[in-house]
Amino acid sequence: MLQITDISYSVAGRPLFEGASATIPDGHKVGLVGRNGTGKTTLFRLIRGELTLDGGRIDLPVRARIGGVAQEAPASDKNLIDTVLEAHAERAELMAEAEIATDPARIAAVQTRLTDIDAWSAEARAATILKGLGFDEAAQAQPTGDFSGGWRMRVALAGVLFAQPDLLLLDEPTNYLDLEGALWLERYLAAYPHTVIIISHDRGLLNRAVDTILHLEDRTLTTYAGPYDQFARQRRERRMQQAAAAAKQEAAKAHMQAFVDRFRAKASKAKQAQSRLKAIERMETIRAPEDAARTVFTFPAPDELSPPILRLEGAAVGYGGDPVLRRLDLRLDQDDRIALLGRNGEGKSTLSKLLSNKLYPASGQRHASGKLRIGYFAQHQVDELHLDETPLQHIQRERPNETPARLRARLAGFGLGADQAEVEVARLSGGQKARLSLLLATLDAPHLLILDEPTNHLDIESREALVEALTTYDGAVVLVSHDMHLLSMVADRLWLVGEGTVKPYDGDLETYRAMLLSDGKPSRPAKPKADRRKASRDEILELRAEVRRCEARVEKIEGMRDKLAKKLADPVLYEDGNAGQLEVWNKKYAEVMDASDRAEALWIRAAEALERAEA
Repeated sequence: MLQITDISYSVAGRPLFEGASATIPDGHKVGLVGRNGTGKTTLFRLIRGELTLDGGRIDLPVRARIGGVAQEAPASDKNLIDTVLEAHAERAELMAEAEIATDPARIAAVQTRLTDIDAWSAEARAATILKGLGFDEAAQAQPTGDFSGGWRMRVALAGVLFAQPDLLLLDEPTNYLDLEGALWLERYLAAYPHTVIIISHDRGLLNRAVDTILHLEDRTLTTYAGPYDQFARQRRERRMQQAAAAAKQEAAKAHMQAFVDRFRAKASKAKQAQSRLKAIERMETIRAPEDAARTVFTFPAPDELSPPILRLEGAAVGYGGDPVLRRLDLRLDQDDRIALLGRNGEGKSTLSKLLSNKLYPASGQRHASGKLRIGYFAQHQVDELHLDETPLQHIQRERPNETPARLRARLAGFGLGADQAEVEVARLSGGQKARLSLLLATLDAPHLLILDEPTNHLDIESREALVEALTTYDGAVVLVSHDMHLLSMVADRLWLVGEGTVKPYDGDLETYRAMLLSDGKPSRPAKPKADRRKASRDEILELRAEVRRCEARVEKIEGMRDKLAKKLADPVLYEDGNAGQLEVWNKKYAEVMDASDRAEALWIRAAEALERAEA
């Protein structure tokens, strides 16, 4: 159990927590929510003991292991599997000790503990986690140094999930994941065997992976049972009740004060007036809830173009060599709201670049209206902002002839008020940087707006504001996002990017989600059972690799069994005075035989799955 009792903490004189308390039982899945800047990440640091409380206590079970993703996995020559395996420090230490230990009692203790933590299936578990986060078998064998920072963040996440700490602290874990990875993580966390606290602004994750919401507001913590949508409803009702109670109290005060003012000087009523005055003074004031400044996005309205605004005919596109996408016959009208679906690496970003004219067709035709203006937002553009310049300077460069008042009004239309307009970008939050990039992408009132993961670093209020802005926007929108809530609220058409082309997807988002969770691979809507889907080449190769891993595991355990059998055949072990050792070795032999049975069962299942796939 995690017990937070009456904690207080300030940063540079600004209080983040004042008398905050919460209790989180073992095994609970908790979503920690609150507006940006309220102290959610600071609370994680306090729990880990990286910061010292001003007052109060945070208590954890003795020897509880706390894990989280502080930074990306380092670039090194180690492959992804080994990097993830090393994240489980206890297993790595025991495996190293098992190679050199000579004392029989210690050998037995080490082997017993390795069995307890399921060390023999570690490689398969690590591979499963990496696969879920987007790394196929070939990628798992590559060095971490071959991957960019965003991908190494996924490796670090895989490492902490593999280590299975008693308390798992995750800060915006879906920011570096695609839709497939985010959905896999939802399911993984829902089944995680220990306590989880997640800082997230992803409503899908908070609705499907947690059973409790811990809300940080006004320097205190409030616990709500249930997922995010239930919390939002309860909080809305609580605020309405609080506002009604405050209004009722103000009316009562006003009524009593009017009596006091009228009769205070009248002798016959003076006593009653004084009584009411004292009643007013004794009242504990009920404060109406304060509404935070509403986050907004104000997209400029484009002029109307004749349909279609963009058309692809037999187009192919790539980066030299074989095309990434081919046979593209697509049309965009100005009122379209389209979500791009598909596995990572299938070509969603390539298609976005082709639509935005950042890539040219290798063959076929791209026809666009002569007056078409396109706005393009991708996460990397946030990283390309000038850190030493202010938002005002960024927009002045794009609109040098506009007055400062007009430029400030544009910034305010994207939630960047006077307090942020002249602050260096380096000092802005991730959400404020994202809003500035969105402003720059829409400055020319584009007829087509292409957004690649626009919600990273935006809090829930900002995401809701973005949904509202996009649904009322007069231009076409093409979305790539892991945020299922955003896609469901904005998109009315789905395009599936896969197998080297792009086709309209006839199912809905829930159908697509169900497919991803059933076999990990997007496909067309399910065919009747009589038409069983034939396994792809990649799936068959993956199953063959799993069979090989199972075979290697069985062989390794058999080697251990043979060594133990040889040890148990030593007559010295049965001499007087060695009964304790004999018991230890017999117990170890029984454990290894049990592990052998489990390994063989896994091998048989893998072989049967491969046989079915190849049939």
